[in-house]
Amino acid sequence: MATKDRITCHILDTSLGQPARSVRVKLELLSASSTSSSSTSSQQTPSKTFESITDEDGRIKTWLPYSSALSSGEVPVYTLEDVFVNDIKGPSRWMLRFDTAGYFGGEDKTFFPEVTVVFRVEEGQTYHVPLLLAPYSYSTYRGS
Repeated sequence: MATKDRITCHILDTSLGQPARSVRVKLELLSASSTSSSSTSSQQTPSKTFESITDEDGRIKTWLPYSSALSSGEVPVYTLEDVFVNDIKGPSRWMLRFDTAGYFGGEDKTFFPEVTVVFRVEEGQTYHVPLLLAPYSYSTYRGS
């Protein structure tokens, strides 16, 4: 089993000069070329959402399937690798959603209560998305 997923992220709090710990982050598949052989061009891969919380080093290396607080029944059972292997053929678009208001202690403590980063993933590649964060600014890039 891999020690980290194909998509990872890292948050550094530049106002404190340290990793941003315990930040809730969602990762969502927005669109993908499906592996199904259906001739219907309107058929798309259903959206898959994952979540995690940054560790002591401000990093997320693995994701869990997201199940909303309002959903009932069974928790989804799939991994990010399952989605890449079974649902995606070719490039895909993903979104990271960082809960910065939760990290800073409320919406009144930051200008950006949420940071959203949409990016393209090429088949077979791995992606690391660092976020440099402060209460009134942020920056991101494709890391290694």
